[in-house]
Amino acid sequence: MRHAIPLLLAMLSIASPAAAQARPEWSLLIAGGTIVDGSGGARYTGDVAIAGDRVVLLSRTPLDRTRAARVIDARGLIVAPGFIDLHAHLEPLLDQPDAKSAVTQGVTLALGGPDGSGPFPLAAYLDSAQRAGLGMNVAYLVGHNTVRREEMGTENRAPTADELARMVTLIRRGMGDGAFGISTGLRYVPGYYSKTDEVVALSRAAADSGGIYTSHLREEGLGLLEGVAEAITIARDARIPVVLTHHKAVGALMWGKTSVTLAMVDSARAAGLDVMVDQYPYTASQTSLSVLLPPWALAGGRNGLRARTEQPALRDSILRGIVELLRTDRGGGDTRRVQFGSVSWDRSLEGKTLYDWQMRRGVGPSLEAAAALVLEGELNGGASMVYHIIDEGDVRRVMQHPQSMIASDGRLTRPGQGVPHPRAYGTFPRVLGHYVREQRVISLETAVHKMTGMPAKRLGLDGQRGCLAAGCFADIAIFDAATVGSPATFEQPHQYATGIPFVIVNGVPVVDAGVFTDARPGRALRRPRR
Repeated sequence: MRHAIPLLLAMLSIASPAAAQARPEWSLLIAGGTIVDGSGGARYTGDVAIAGDRVVLLSRTPLDRTRAARVIDARGLIVAPGFIDLHAHLEPLLDQPDAKSAVTQGVTLALGGPDGSGPFPLAAYLDSAQRAGLGMNVAYLVGHNTVRREEMGTENRAPTADELARMVTLIRRGMGDGAFGISTGLRYVPGYYSKTDEVVALSRAAADSGGIYTSHLREEGLGLLEGVAEAITIARDARIPVVLTHHKAVGALMWGKTSVTLAMVDSARAAGLDVMVDQYPYTASQTSLSVLLPPWALAGGRNGLRARTEQPALRDSILRGIVELLRTDRGGGDTRRVQFGSVSWDRSLEGKTLYDWQMRRGVGPSLEAAAALVLEGELNGGASMVYHIIDEGDVRRVMQHPQSMIASDGRLTRPGQGVPHPRAYGTFPRVLGHYVREQRVISLETAVHKMTGMPAKRLGLDGQRGCLAAGCFADIAIFDAATVGSPATFEQPHQYATGIPFVIVNGVPVVDAGVFTDARPGRALRRPRR
């Protein structure tokens, strides 16, 4: 027995190097694909080696496949960084942590909390999201409307000095919890009631922690130019990088005005301000029914609105305001452009237009008749609406601008949940299929850059996410440039993207050979404290 123990130890010492050598060096090797690395640089053929959650090696010559636990043959496919959605409505995240409608588009990181609204307090929410298990990475902004409502409800007035100080404290708390910046929804209540100096003060608090500012402008229709000017003023006075989010010109009276707004962006940048835009690739927006009501009528919430409608003079004023907004803004002067998305109080309206509702009620096609129904619908509980009021020329002009990025403005969804905007399923593949391959509006390399490297840098994550290089997190989308696209339509939106057979999040496939795996390798990201 005394001789057996040293012999056994000697045998183990000889066997250990061989056993270690037999273990694969890489968890995954993506072989032979056409690499578009997110930098905007030219594509090339090569291999990508992954170990754990990181890319460890890129090679223009074939790597030894025996060094990998698994090999994905990517010949004939594009290998790109996973897409970063800089404007995502993640409100259903805890109910849909797999994020299938986003992940199947190639999205590996989504930024929530847009348009002034988001979870608060943020730290507890991020902890809950991580415990739920995530199909993709998520990050958040802290919402101006959220903190204003917390402090002031929906009152239509300026804050007192003490109220403003407490809102600043809430913004700083959100940034300390890991928010990547602040968002505003100045077209929505209660943000609409704020003045520019209030937003500057709160944005400065976010800037102090290295945050950004994303602005849903106060106006995107007749007041578009003033809305852009205000956002640029906030960027200057708060000394904060700004994104004019879902940038567009709303309503036929404003079509073509993106040539002016983009010139304003260029001028601001020439003056040293860090101003960018993002957009979705569709000629329709989606937001609430309430945007068709004059904002003053919404002070105090739905109870305040109901009380005003009981006063004939105020009711008439509200209806006149709705008619004007139907004519010049989201209605575009044609109620066939106003489509119901999600309607809790009458599911039969989902997918139908405001014009359809007018005909069903037998009230005639006038804007005045439509206004009465809009008010009725808002008092019933409101609705999510799709507004077909954007010009294709503006979509293309914004997309071609060097400071524009792609973002969905989509809400996480799944089949059976209303008739949502198709952007929830198709934003990124639509750009790659329709605007790159079919229309040649921008190049493939430019499109991928706008979806990956640019938003990563905007978030301060360059060199970590949105890149394909050694040391980057292994967030990767592999797609077929010849077939990638989105079958989702406004009539039939619940259709997943095509031509994206692999999506990898932190080194783990969540879409594998076209099959959604329901893996949950995503992370709730927190911006490092400064």
